[in-house]
Amino acid sequence: MVRGAALALAALLVAGVAVLLVDRSRQAAPPAPPASAATPLTRPKATARALKPARPVLLEIPGIGVRTTLMTLAKNPDGTLEVPPLSRVHEAGWYRLGPSPGSTGPAVIAGHVDSRDGPGVFYRLGDLRPGDTVKITRKDGTRATFEVDSLESVPKDRFPTRKVYGMTKYPGLRLITCGGNFDSRRRHYLDNIIVYAHLVSTGWAKSPRKGALDG
Repeated sequence: MVRGAALALAALLVAGVAVLLVDRSRQAAPPAPPASAATPLTRPKATARALKPARPVLLEIPGIGVRTTLMTLAKNPDGTLEVPPLSRVHEAGWYRLGPSPGSTGPAVIAGHVDSRDGPGVFYRLGDLRPGDTVKITRKDGTRATFEVDSLESVPKDRFPTRKVYGMTKYPGLRLITCGGNFDSRRRHYLDNIIVYAHLVSTGWAKSPRKGALDG
């Protein structure tokens, strides 16, 4: 198991270079997080008890008006993170080869910032701030609520792979999109915006037959 996890991590070491290429003909940059939001907590200030793995089906980020179903993503043949097709820029995707949101470890969700047709699902990701909440409904009927710890904008050629994908002892969440300046010649953004969050509560998305979950 450890060897498999290490191989998976090694395969993702180049993910930051190619993750979330977009097709965009305009040069105005999407919202970027301020430097003050880029200092992560050494340890989350509180965590809820981890849930059993279950596929996420709905993502809600009230602070930036996001509500999207979630497709599943894997890896491209070259080992980079697969991204949603540009025909579905308003839908985010969960990296199914990693932890599921709410279970122990860093769950990864990716979405486009925009396309030549306009803003994508994560266009305003850089507007999030520490303390904002992210809610994920899972196929088993549970809902996991996360609190944003920090955000950062990093060059794609210096993507912090271990920080994003490295295993944690608590249920974590990473949201990834493109940002920074747009290279009109190569037709992609030069940076990635990454949001780091941790689980703070769990419950039922609908009225359960049993009691509420811990958290």
